[in-house]
Amino acid sequence: MHYKQLNMKRFFTLLSLFIVVKATSQTGDTTFMAAHYSKKEEMIKMRDGVKLYTAIYIPKDKSEKHPILMMRTPYSAGAYGANKFSPSVYSTHWFNYVKENYIIVLQDVRGKYMSEGEFEDVRPFIENKKKKSQIDEASDTYDAIDWLVKNVPDNNGKVGVFGISYPGFYSTMAALSGHPALKAVSPQAPVTDWFIGDDFHHNGAFALADGFSFYSGFGKPRPRPTTQSAEGYQFPEKDNYNFYLKRGALKNFAKYLDSVRFWNDLMTHPNYDEWWKSRDARRACKNVAPAMLVVGGTFDAEDCFGAWNLYKAIEKQSPQTNNKLVMGPWFHGGWSRGDGANLGNVRFGSKTAKYYQENLEIPFFNYYLKGKGSADNIAEATVFFSGENSWKKFESWPPKNITNKTLYFKEKGRLGFEEPNETNSASVYTSDPLRPVPYTGDVHLHRTREYMSDDQRFAARRPDVLVFETSALDKDLRLAGPVIANLMVNLSSTDADFVVKLIDVFPDNFSYDTSICCKGMKREVEMAGYQMLVRGEIMRGRYRNSFEKPEAFWPGKTETVKFELPDVAHTFKQGHKLMIQVQSSWFPLFDRNPQKFVDIYSCDDTDFVPCEIKVLHQKKAASSIILPVLEN
Repeated sequence: MHYKQLNMKRFFTLLSLFIVVKATSQTGDTTFMAAHYSKKEEMIKMRDGVKLYTAIYIPKDKSEKHPILMMRTPYSAGAYGANKFSPSVYSTHWFNYVKENYIIVLQDVRGKYMSEGEFEDVRPFIENKKKKSQIDEASDTYDAIDWLVKNVPDNNGKVGVFGISYPGFYSTMAALSGHPALKAVSPQAPVTDWFIGDDFHHNGAFALADGFSFYSGFGKPRPRPTTQSAEGYQFPEKDNYNFYLKRGALKNFAKYLDSVRFWNDLMTHPNYDEWWKSRDARRACKNVAPAMLVVGGTFDAEDCFGAWNLYKAIEKQSPQTNNKLVMGPWFHGGWSRGDGANLGNVRFGSKTAKYYQENLEIPFFNYYLKGKGSADNIAEATVFFSGENSWKKFESWPPKNITNKTLYFKEKGRLGFEEPNETNSASVYTSDPLRPVPYTGDVHLHRTREYMSDDQRFAARRPDVLVFETSALDKDLRLAGPVIANLMVNLSSTDADFVVKLIDVFPDNFSYDTSICCKGMKREVEMAGYQMLVRGEIMRGRYRNSFEKPEAFWPGKTETVKFELPDVAHTFKQGHKLMIQVQSSWFPLFDRNPQKFVDIYSCDDTDFVPCEIKVLHQKKAASSIILPVLEN
């Protein structure tokens, strides 16, 4: 399918399944598969009678019993047809499981592609089912596993589940299914909470570009089972900043998506109500029986939050679970495609995806499903630190030996660890919704994945972006855990968003070895003085005290806006600087706040007003960033 016919998230997810990668020493082809595997297509009946399409790839080898490795997906379990093999099985690192003679199972979730039933986005988990007919994704997984172990020949009675992004959510639901045959689960970049930090909202701010692009195709009704995907919106221009700005207020997008149920749900649930809370995959991570390997990317633009926080939820609610965390320097699914040696202009010094596959994921499943090798080398947390470009192993995450240190905003754009002495000091900017700050300096249509490590000099030059930085560091500064933004602000209007960006400023004489270049590297980029985005996050100001009960700002009154940025694992090297940028729009990554306390999902274009914002850095009102410093 042509790129323009795919919404962004599905495009990236399909790439993670179907693009041929060279991250492992060998991949296969259809000839190899036909010689070594047979394929069966089954419609497996669920407890309520709905049947789910399931593709089962069975080794022809009869010398031993084989484990089952399954992925449940809303993005198609094709290729469809008994004689057709899905490229995801033989053209990615999955081929390692083929060589190990795993039974590979792909299943369309209910209501998608060739499965029966009605699809529901992030279907809520029912913790205490009262009736046998009550279903959720956990029960569907249970029923599928039960059928597989009883009906697929030569299986060894052990099942593993994995998947990236939305299939990561279904992996989490699998872990809650309670089936005794399920021994190992790996939720990867798992969709976890779509209001607080994953995909379509961050701290209540709506991810406009991804939400519109994704649901214009994925969300279209499917009247009957089909092998075809729905076509997404055909953009009339190639400049996404221009496109979204010209459409104006959020309600103006309704005419493009009037048939999309979930879009309409998004528009009618602006706050963190029970509807959203029921869709938080973390809320019932109790008594998790299988071994868990939670995987994510520190530069994942979609579900970075989900990986960090699903791991933490399992640790808290199910402390007896064998629960492991792996975080590498990857974009969404970068551990499964590509080699993980760089992201855009920033290099990581090694093929990190290959390291993960060979030392973590494959040994994990081999041990728990085949009894092969050992899992002893898989630490509680295996995390890659950008900046110094090295893997580190920890007994917990965040690590026990971190110290939270407060870095204060100062006059003249300075940052320091000493509290300010001034009694009247502030930095001021005017946020104008008609000229929102772009999230990248490029002109393009589809949201890039590289923006997560892009050079921020384009933003530093705007008058509506505040810039604070340290002097050159005299020693390495290693951060490991969540960063807390603590802003003391004063507004001229009744609402605003706050974007805080943590940035690594490279020395003015910095350069990479130009004789070595990574796949996708932009050789022409000047890395001297590069302002690398390490972590950025947005906070919708009205939710500063509660996501459930938004509150207006009082113009002229100083208030606190405190929020958490997703965890970081990064070392600011000696000679580098640490920079913080503060702004009030990040467009069209996120929708524009009208800066009036109105319902943003139904307001008019005339509701958008400029707002003068003061960020205070003085005694008793000292804006700061709290850093999780890893002590040696």
